Amino acid sequence: MISPGEAAERGGARLKDMSPNPHGPAAVDAADAAAAARPPVSAADAGPPVSTAEGAVTALYEVHALGMIRLAHIMLGDRQSAEDAVQEAFCGLFRRWSHLADQESAVHYVRSAVLNHCRSVLRRRTTSHAPRDLTSRAEPVRSAESAVLTREERDEIMRAVRRLPPRQREALVLRFYLDLSAEETAITMGISPGSVRSATHRALASLGRMLQEQS
Repeated sequence: MISPGEAAERGGARLKDMSPNPHGPAAVDAADAAAAARPPVSAADAGPPVSTAEGAVTALYEVHALGMIRLAHIMLGDRQSAEDAVQEAFCGLFRRWSHLADQESAVHYVRSAVLNHCRSVLRRRTTSHAPRDLTSRAEPVRSAESAVLTREERDEIMRAVRRLPPRQREALVLRFYLDLSAEETAITMGISPGSVRSATHRALASLGRMLQEQS
């Protein structure tokens, strides 16, 4: 009988294997690079100064879009929906730029907007009574994952992750897949760091048990 601690350790180890950044900056594939290179708003050839809304948002997009796309991709299961979520979030940031109380925290605003968009999409899928099981058809987030896990193993983990309650799933993805701190995750989810740690612990234990049952 697997103990809760062993289940949590197993769940964390398996999910960490899927992280695009387990030991440092991740290598990106061609699709990732192309998506991250597309700015959310048009810019002049020379580029506007970063002090303008357009320049600031474009600079944030170039640095953070890839991570945001990975977040949305793992939450929604398909690349196109993920890119749409990120594009909408950055466009929203551009429209609201002058109203931000703290422009230094813009990245937290965008990450929260992406997560909220994912929540809305998932709610629509549930209420439409047409849930989409895209696990078997979703594009890999990065091709180098195949060197760590087989496609079947990745599908197994994603099926288990998507069976978790929403808060646990979000905390797990943000903490282990994007390597955010508990504090950063709390800002994104709109909850306290303590709630993040609690949700993460429960998610890891549940994930470990599900993977144990499937093995």
